[in-house]
Amino acid sequence: MRRKDREVTDINEITDILMRCKTIRIGIQGNEFPYVVPVSFGTTIHNGTVVIYFHCAKQGEKVDLLLKNPNICIEGDIFDKVEKTQSGITARYESVIGFGTCVLSEDSDEIRNGLEAILNHYGCSDYTLEQCGRSDNLYIGKITLKTITGKRNLSQASKTADAFA
Repeated sequence: MRRKDREVTDINEITDILMRCKTIRIGIQGNEFPYVVPVSFGTTIHNGTVVIYFHCAKQGEKVDLLLKNPNICIEGDIFDKVEKTQSGITARYESVIGFGTCVLSEDSDEIRNGLEAILNHYGCSDYTLEQCGRSDNLYIGKITLKTITGKRNLSQASKTADAFA
């Protein structure tokens, strides 16, 4: 990382950023070009490893590509604002990037775990899985991250506000 002053190294801070993201993007090896798709997601930590769940239909470009090559990149960000500074204009943000592998599962326990993680992420833990509808026509994507990094560029006012939150 070129800007070491913006690097987030504490895994708890990195996962905090990830858990505050509304959407992540998954980068997949495409046939001719990279394929990037935004997904709703849920996150859990298993033995210190970040695991991300998403759901998808059992057919489509994303599924076809993941079945060919499960190696992926995820990106999540929280964009705050663009701000004028003495040295120019800068974006204020927090972001994470991770690399890992994705397994698409039809296993009912894995689907339950994944959907519960997604519901929890969006503050819907009181919503029952039975209310989610049919789960027989979906995969749960389980991404196990091998590496994850964080970066932030917040204004002093944001840092001060976060300290008192």
